[in-house]
Amino acid sequence: MLTGAAVARGAEERDGVRMADRDPSEWWELLPAGMRRQIDGYVLQDAFLQAVRTAFEGGRACGLGLGDAQLVVNDRYLHHGDDIARTPHSPLDVESLAARAAGCPGRVTAIEAEWDGDTVHDWFVSLLAVTADPVGEHRLATVYRDTAVGYLGEDEDVRPLHPSAAAADRSGRALAARLSVPFRFPSTDIPGGQGPRRRPGGGYPGRGA
Repeated sequence: MLTGAAVARGAEERDGVRMADRDPSEWWELLPAGMRRQIDGYVLQDAFLQAVRTAFEGGRACGLGLGDAQLVVNDRYLHHGDDIARTPHSPLDVESLAARAAGCPGRVTAIEAEWDGDTVHDWFVSLLAVTADPVGEHRLATVYRDTAVGYLGEDEDVRPLHPSAAAADRSGRALAARLSVPFRFPSTDIPGGQGPRRRPGGGYPGRGA
């Protein structure tokens, strides 16, 4: 009797090609035509996460993983290029950020910046408002490289910092000063290097107060 693992292994190796070795264009051709149209529709709207979710759902049964789905969608971004209706950049001026923070439910107790990334935008930084009563985190801005350059100015040299780090640090500190709350950015130099982040009400994740 074949086990599920044996069936999956056979599916991976059919036609003499391990499924994990397929490139994005090969994965693309394996997806149903309707889902390919849906993915392209999301890409043209710059809806990256929805496109990845659709690719993953459509290809999971034949071995496509989440990382593969991101590469497939990145390939479609490259394919469509300037036809994509890009999402407007998040405003980083202190007035706009303060207005968004004022709209958060609860009392803002801190402004935080954290690294994130994907295969389309590479590394970027999210600016968050941390609230109490109720406790939560609320995204105020997503600082992609292009967003950062537009905020800082093309002629400003912020090396060795990544432009997203420099822009998030500057705008986040300005907002925190406006709101008279702490600003925290655990790692401006190393994309993805996150220290423990303090939570409202005291304490760190996995620690006591």
